[in-house]
Amino acid sequence: MDSDQLNHHRNGGNDDDGDAAEWKQVAELRAIAEAQDPACKEEDDFMLRRFLRARDRNVGKACAMLVKYVKWKRTAKPNAFISEEEVANEIPKGKLYLQGYDKQGRPLIYGFGAKHYPSKRDLDEFKRYVIYVLDKTVSRLPASGQEKFAAVADLKGWGYSNCDIRAYLAALDIMQNYYPERLGKVFLIHVPYVFMAAWKIVYPFIDDNTKKKFVFVSDKDLDKTLKEAIDDTQLPEEYGGKLKLVSGGARAANNATD
Repeated sequence: MDSDQLNHHRNGGNDDDGDAAEWKQVAELRAIAEAQDPACKEEDDFMLRRFLRARDRNVGKACAMLVKYVKWKRTAKPNAFISEEEVANEIPKGKLYLQGYDKQGRPLIYGFGAKHYPSKRDLDEFKRYVIYVLDKTVSRLPASGQEKFAAVADLKGWGYSNCDIRAYLAALDIMQNYYPERLGKVFLIHVPYVFMAAWKIVYPFIDDNTKKKFVFVSDKDLDKTLKEAIDDTQLPEEYGGKLKLVSGGARAANNATD
């Protein structure tokens, strides 16, 4: 990376532009990874930096993670994306709404845990749906200045019939290993006591950098917490805001402009 490229990265308007030493490590990571798998050339420097940061700037570990990702992408997204047809059973369930931005400019995902039933899902399709949603969310990121998204996970009405440890772990694996440093914050709200049993099983599988991004919000602090993080225009009516969540099939998971 020459000095002009380095200055471009330093001043590119990203939420955290890094430093010269970090960008040198990115260049080192690129050289090593491309030698192992030429397909790594397709990934930009910011992608490589996220993998580097996910491994605490250990180039060797980041390289192993990046090469694994490139191999995974070939089979998980052979057409470079997941089509609506590939997740046709998941989209209409209205579990996730990709609408709004928080005050840091992070695109938001609003999720409703009580709408997920393990008895009514195919695990392979669910995994495709996770990839589909993450890709849609990443596509909503600003051109510069932000690399992460945030989420509000509403667990009102969640019960044992909604508990799906296999699906939770699958989603966690995809997010942590193949979309590193994309998650900014998750607000867990209306959390029933019974959910904590499932959380105790999942928690050990969450890496240390990700654990601190999950915030449990009590009902008494809900209004204050959400409104401190999200402007009224971007907060759903269900939580005292002005945003109308769009229901009905693909529109719920495709509305990237509201």
